[in-house]
Amino acid sequence: MLKPGVVNRRIVGEVINRLERKGLRLVGLKMMQITPELASNHYAEHEGKSFFNDLCSYITSAPVVAMVWEGDNCVTLVRKIVGATNPADAMPGTIRGDFCAHTNYNVIHASDSDESAKREIGLFFKDEEIFDWDDSLKNWI
Repeated sequence: MLKPGVVNRRIVGEVINRLERKGLRLVGLKMMQITPELASNHYAEHEGKSFFNDLCSYITSAPVVAMVWEGDNCVTLVRKIVGATNPADAMPGTIRGDFCAHTNYNVIHASDSDESAKREIGLFFKDEEIFDWDDSLKNWI
């Protein structure tokens, strides 16, 4: 998910381009305004932590771009491209290393496991919003 900072800074295309260049397949994409209820569900594992309210407030402050990507080892690859959660630890060349200065205003969310991805996709997408398309480049990537 591209958070409000990406949308407001007009770098949506650049971030998506990095994931596409890796060879991942985009199968779901939509811009949306997240409600406080959806934000609470999305960040449920952080409820009760000191930063929970700030997370929810930030992600509901402006539109986000929700995405579903597929590919071999997709979660692992996306996490490497995205970089460390703490921008101070994110390597240059990663999305967070290049575009993020403050953890509270992180620019992107990436699922940390296949199970989390499945749960999160269910929060943001209906089955009919996920597209299985024939990737004619799959043998080249």
